[in-house]
Amino acid sequence: MTLTDPTTTIAAAAVLTARIGSFSFHGETTPALRDIAFSARPGTLTAVLGGSGSGKTTLGKLLAGWHRPGQSGTLTGSLTLAGEPLEFLGREDDPRINPSAWSNRVGYVPQDAAAMLSTVRSTVAEELAFGLENRGTPRHQMLRAVAGTAELTGLTAFLGRDPATLSGGELRRLAMACAVIQDPGVLILDEPLASLDAAGIIQVRDLINRLTGTGTAVVVLGQSADGLARSARHWIILDGGTATASGRPRDLIRSAELARTGTVLHAVTHTVPAVRAAAPEPEAAPVLELERLGFGYPGTGDAAGEQLLRNLRLAVRPGEIVAITGPNGAGKSTLLRHLNGLLRPHTGEVRVRGQSIDGTPTGRIAASVGLLFQHPRDQLFERTVLREVSFGLRRLHGRDAGALAHEALEAVGLSGDAQIHPAELPASKQRLLALATVLARRPAVLALDEPTVGLDRHGLDRLEHAIAAAAGRGAAVVMVTHEASHARATAHRILELDGGRLREV
Repeated sequence: MTLTDPTTTIAAAAVLTARIGSFSFHGETTPALRDIAFSARPGTLTAVLGGSGSGKTTLGKLLAGWHRPGQSGTLTGSLTLAGEPLEFLGREDDPRINPSAWSNRVGYVPQDAAAMLSTVRSTVAEELAFGLENRGTPRHQMLRAVAGTAELTGLTAFLGRDPATLSGGELRRLAMACAVIQDPGVLILDEPLASLDAAGIIQVRDLINRLTGTGTAVVVLGQSADGLARSARHWIILDGGTATASGRPRDLIRSAELARTGTVLHAVTHTVPAVRAAAPEPEAAPVLELERLGFGYPGTGDAAGEQLLRNLRLAVRPGEIVAITGPNGAGKSTLLRHLNGLLRPHTGEVRVRGQSIDGTPTGRIAASVGLLFQHPRDQLFERTVLREVSFGLRRLHGRDAGALAHEALEAVGLSGDAQIHPAELPASKQRLLALATVLARRPAVLALDEPTVGLDRHGLDRLEHAIAAAAGRGAAVVMVTHEASHARATAHRILELDGGRLREV
């Protein structure tokens, strides 16, 4: 199989190629990847598309040297970087990849972008400089590179901020900046638009255009044939760990191979919702109320006492689904964390079922308010999927706990994965598992932070049905999302959080 666009006029040799007969993780009998040929030329954008579990992330990590043959698993085939071939026969005497040298040439930003940050630097500027410091880059060059990269990625205003205070979208841009500042010949981005607002998406697309314009080969891995993917010169479609098709986007956009993967086609997705919850009773008493809520992190207020959240009022009735949108850094995740007491307001109060949660321990509030974190790794800790969703259920629901756990796994399509370790699941299934842990408790309020991130078409259908079913049982649902189409398809109301205030959209 050749993966080179026959219409390209670029004569330069490929900067990174791979011929994968098979790649198997140690201890696994079934290959994670097989029969894949890959080629990335300087100055081109390549999109690798596929549904959940198709092998995109595994391929990206193998190309980037994060999964190294011999250490992570067994590879038969070859990898060639900058004209230097490495042949692998799956034997003990196979060559070994030098991760430091490889990473100097191939940059990689994982789907969980925060996972590539050092976490030991106190400012964005120091985080950007971290890799250059390790290379021994002279200080004047380092300062110039930090300033230039921050401008490219829209982070100039954040250089003095603690990375821990950034939103999910801002962290993603910082992770990309940390990869770009190393000036790699190849840049591999896994779900690069996840959690980004409209301005962030434009920033990333402009960045990729500038990189390819200066000769960088960019590879995006995704479950969505979005505008970025459609601007690629070449597509590779993965399904079941193998390349089922490759070619130009216009030739593959309506192909059976793409449709089978569950890849989201943004042009048609959610024009008709898969399922829609019935409208809530207009006279029902609110399940969730915010009354004049105000909050600010230390150091974020100004001289006039301006806060991140200001004088917020919100009432959500049983069975009502409310979507909250807004720019990165507006405080959407901060708002959700007030609903279950992880954060406490500086002014105002939160009421659940008519009772203020002020002074109530967070553990007790969690029985009534289920929070799905933006990053599933923040709430998954058990040894198996079933143990994860069952944790604490018996104390809440007694003898019904087992049935509720299995029902929740069935709702998100994970019944067949009950005995798998959560860490072995792909990122999309980890998100669905985290959702199942919330659903199983049958809380009065569901607070969902970016629930669509990383989900393919099948996962989105599961999510929509689960949300509608919870609302049908009388739960109030508050959902933070940047996916306008999903919000329109599922929510009864859409609110925008900007400038510390909520307004109807």
